[in-house]
Amino acid sequence: MENVNTDSSVVAKECEIEQEMEFSAGYRWQHWIRAISIVVLTITGFYIAVPFISPIPNPEPTNFMYALFRSWHIIFGFIMTWVIFYKSYLFIFGRKHQMERDAIKDILNPIIWTKQIGYYLFINKHPKLSGVYNPVQFVAYAGFYVMMFLLIITGFILYVHVYHEGLGGFLYDPMMSLEVMMGGLAMVREIHHITMWGVILFVLGHVYMAIFNAVYGKEGAMDAIFSGMKWHKKH
Repeated sequence: MENVNTDSSVVAKECEIEQEMEFSAGYRWQHWIRAISIVVLTITGFYIAVPFISPIPNPEPTNFMYALFRSWHIIFGFIMTWVIFYKSYLFIFGRKHQMERDAIKDILNPIIWTKQIGYYLFINKHPKLSGVYNPVQFVAYAGFYVMMFLLIITGFILYVHVYHEGLGGFLYDPMMSLEVMMGGLAMVREIHHITMWGVILFVLGHVYMAIFNAVYGKEGAMDAIFSGMKWHKKH
């Protein structure tokens, strides 16, 4: 009888937990492509600013190390641009991403803000949210995308100064107008560099908060970005 009761209690406990789809396959793929792109762009960007690797000595003029790093920077810059536009499309129009849009409701709710900050300070439980993001997350992600679009714009301004045909030629005039608005090419480089540091700080905070929510929340917050599924207790 004891075994039967134990099994029944286990089943009852299991029934209290249910899974729900939080992130679609498209969201998960763009997240990891974006993460890889940020790593590659950061490393190559640092090299372009201050070359920290010397090419292997060669009597032939074939060790174009700087050109190689710049090529990878441009390639992953285009990949990042595509991913950012794709994710923006999913957020605005994706049918499976309504829960992301619903998170906007909580931004204007001071009670949710207070409870969410209290949760991070171990004062109270996690508030019931309208969408998939809490207001602190949503504001942080909004700032991240502002920085990413700023990096894309300044990146294209720098791109058209090197490549004058094809896409570079097509974008040359509008990018030159933006360059003047930003104060010249030197200022564009500074904005590009400073914004990169903002992205680096965001990534560090993002990783920390993801681990915090996974450990403290115990709802599979990190699992969701791999499998798409998150679990929670039935109310």
